[in-house]
Amino acid sequence: MANPEESKLDLFLQWLQLNGVQQRGCKIKYCDSNKGFGIFLSADDVSDGNFKALFYEINFGLLLVVPLDLAITPMRVLQDPILGPECSAMFEEGDVDDRFLMILFLTIERLRKNSSWKPYFDMLPTTFGNPLWFTDDELLEVKGTTLYHATELQTSTFNILNRRQVYVTEEKVAISVRRQSKEFGEKAFGSPWGNRKMENIEVSFEDFLWANSIFWTRALNIPFPCSYVYPQVQDEQDNTFSSFNRNAESDTSKISSGELTDGKGLEIYGVEGQATEVTPASVQGETVWVEGLIPGIDFCNHDLKPAANWEVDGTGSTTGVPFSMYLLSGSGKSHLQVEDEISISYGSKGNEELLYLYGFVIDNNPDDYLLVHYPLEAIQSVPFSESKAQLLEAQKAELRCLLPRSLLDRGFFQAGTLQKESNDKCNVVLVSNYSWCGQRKMPSYLNRLVFPEDFLTALRTIAMLEDELYQVSSLLQELVGSNGERQPTDKEVRAAIWESCGDSGALQLLVDLLNMKSLKYQAQFLCCSRMVDLEEGSGTEENDTELLEKACSTEIPEEYTSFEANELITREMMSKSRWCSIVYRRGQKQLTRLFVKEAEHALQLALSEGN
Repeated sequence: MANPEESKLDLFLQWLQLNGVQQRGCKIKYCDSNKGFGIFLSADDVSDGNFKALFYEINFGLLLVVPLDLAITPMRVLQDPILGPECSAMFEEGDVDDRFLMILFLTIERLRKNSSWKPYFDMLPTTFGNPLWFTDDELLEVKGTTLYHATELQTSTFNILNRRQVYVTEEKVAISVRRQSKEFGEKAFGSPWGNRKMENIEVSFEDFLWANSIFWTRALNIPFPCSYVYPQVQDEQDNTFSSFNRNAESDTSKISSGELTDGKGLEIYGVEGQATEVTPASVQGETVWVEGLIPGIDFCNHDLKPAANWEVDGTGSTTGVPFSMYLLSGSGKSHLQVEDEISISYGSKGNEELLYLYGFVIDNNPDDYLLVHYPLEAIQSVPFSESKAQLLEAQKAELRCLLPRSLLDRGFFQAGTLQKESNDKCNVVLVSNYSWCGQRKMPSYLNRLVFPEDFLTALRTIAMLEDELYQVSSLLQELVGSNGERQPTDKEVRAAIWESCGDSGALQLLVDLLNMKSLKYQAQFLCCSRMVDLEEGSGTEENDTELLEKACSTEIPEEYTSFEANELITREMMSKSRWCSIVYRRGQKQLTRLFVKEAEHALQLALSEGN
């Protein structure tokens, strides 16, 4: 007897086939409770005689082809017979954005009794590992990090704004459904929907939270062909493209009631053709970038060394299916074996982003980064704040920066070897712009300084002393003239500040910002990862390492994702969410320690050289 997961999968595979999805040498199967479903290499129904040909195709060719008509996009929502009219009105009024349209569609459509998307929705997870789903105790594990502050902000926004908005939106949608229920009746919802009261599909906040998590964990930024989104049917009167349903005449994907069932009387529906009438967020050449969900391909899990990547085929020349997305193997791993999982890359993301969006982390993530942020409101409490605020604006200075782990490869304590000549050349050009009167020498440490110049120039301005501020004013006065014939450029303002201040004040402020050695900044720096905040309550980096070692029954390879690593964790000792949180915060502590070391060394050099 098939278990529930197998039954759901069987219905979903039938649904994919009905909607034109082609599996070519791959299969979707259940992995475990942490990873859910994934896509694997398959040799099912292949004889020995043609296995060699299949092996060539699946290692260097197509694995999965999905028609773009199956994508859940803002265009589909606006053309939905039930939600479309009200969503279009809200969209035109600016009440919602394109992302909220899809979240709303997922929220409502999941609650419809006989939704044509039911086989797909049944395959999707019902709980998630991102911090919005953490318990209070689990959330405390990341206290002191930027992720903690971001989660607090998002939770507050949901409770105050989005929770209110989803009910307001549902009220508007309810009017549309009531008005159209008689017309659509059994076709839209299944008997006896036309006689039902609206309260039978009331939307809870948990429904909205589910849809929000589904969107953020599965949506892709898809390069749709412009001819698909905006078919070349031009209205001569207003010189705009008209709405056009490409599949209005040829659509055969809708399966009649009872044609295909799961043996228990549950009808399996195909998805109706997608019309288009939406303004794209980004148009580049013949490509329109639209966020959307692609059922099938969205079951690929992430890997640092992906076995495949996805592409869009607008003409059908690659797949034989015009306007389709396909999964292409051979992008990362040169050899695939039958039953190997086919992974893709979600992008070069640090653990902070991975945990916030997807609910997993990568131990020793090479793409990890540290966010450093000087709050704008804190400037009001520094001396001469008004003048410094004006100088910051004139320089177009940045008050926050991301410090990727990769920056350390070219720092003072780098592990690798630099291509010194190219770096020297790049930085000499940068320093020449700061030459004012030649009195301040070019720093010897410039080629090893890992901190972004845009951020350092902001710190120079904030840390400026009174006499330095007067000197900057004097230099700029000489430049613009007594009558103020012109305004100095942002580069000229930066040059005057560097000439007057050098680097030591900025680097000292950076050290304090990261390490919190000076108590006078404790009330100001509230929105960045600081060592004192990271270690408060959770201990040092070594404490985190000890916790993880005690929780693991065997050694976790570095390339494993948290899903794979979690199989090696003693579940009674540590939950997946807590494990991910500790891995993330340990990485933040490590990066903070390393960047503090870089900043302290640069500060010593700046002081010794009079900078």
